[in-house]
Amino acid sequence: MTIKALRTPETRFAHLPDFDFPVSYADDLPGYEGLRIAYVDAGPPDADRVFLCLHGEPSWSFLYRRMIPVFLETGARVIAPDLLGFGRSDKPVEQSDYSFEFHRNYLVALVERLNLRRITLVVQDWGGILGLTLPVAPGFDARIERLIVMNTALAVGVSPGEGFQMWKNYALSTPDLPIGALIRRGTPHLTDAETAAYDAPYPDASYKAGAQVFPALVPVEPDMPGAAISRAAAEFWSSRWSGPSFMAVGDADPVLGPAQMESLRATIRGCPEPMTIRGGGHFVQEWGEPIARAAIAAFGGR
Repeated sequence: MTIKALRTPETRFAHLPDFDFPVSYADDLPGYEGLRIAYVDAGPPDADRVFLCLHGEPSWSFLYRRMIPVFLETGARVIAPDLLGFGRSDKPVEQSDYSFEFHRNYLVALVERLNLRRITLVVQDWGGILGLTLPVAPGFDARIERLIVMNTALAVGVSPGEGFQMWKNYALSTPDLPIGALIRRGTPHLTDAETAAYDAPYPDASYKAGAQVFPALVPVEPDMPGAAISRAAAEFWSSRWSGPSFMAVGDADPVLGPAQMESLRATIRGCPEPMTIRGGGHFVQEWGEPIARAAIAAFGGR
């Protein structure tokens, strides 16, 4: 695979607040040779459970800093990858290099490389759009044991509405997306240092091709790439899933709020009533510590 990509200098990540977890890198992932990917890998490597925390657009694994410590308290391992184009991972410069399959296959390859099993899948936004399809990858239904799901969707080829269309148009027409400011808009308790951490992966606009194009990749038509596998995933979650689930909803999310999450809850077999975060925005992990503690309690303390 020959893809032109930029690598954010490590100095950009030198002063991240509350995010000093161990980071691993790989540049030989099958199918992604030459692209360096980054992932938090914290906790015992031989732990009997792993929390796989998948971020969305336009955030990165920093979003999970309030939840990771709670997961580590259980003795588990935590893996939090940065999607290509985000965080510490390399950033392809051409929008045409980004696709649903490109990112889903990356996650499949990473899970296989690390041989992750007994996974608690933790997803939000694109982390769910991609991550909720993982159980239909060959053999992955046996790897995933539990689910924590927040403000996301299965993109089965149905438009999520006018609000999403406005966001997609804005992102595509704004080469230098003000990422930190966008996240802070719905997360008013962010400090200046935390806001800067969301901007850290992007020294300039040339690093933001992924952030720009990701909304346009959401399968909102039945024949778009990713829609068919998302429908297969919906069938899995509704009829074959038998593990415990936990749902949290930031009720101030204008696109993937309570109504949309209730629809997803109805798709996930046995999913209980959600935990509602009053005033919680789209990036609900910024209210993550009580969510993580409630999820662990619901799972019996582990």
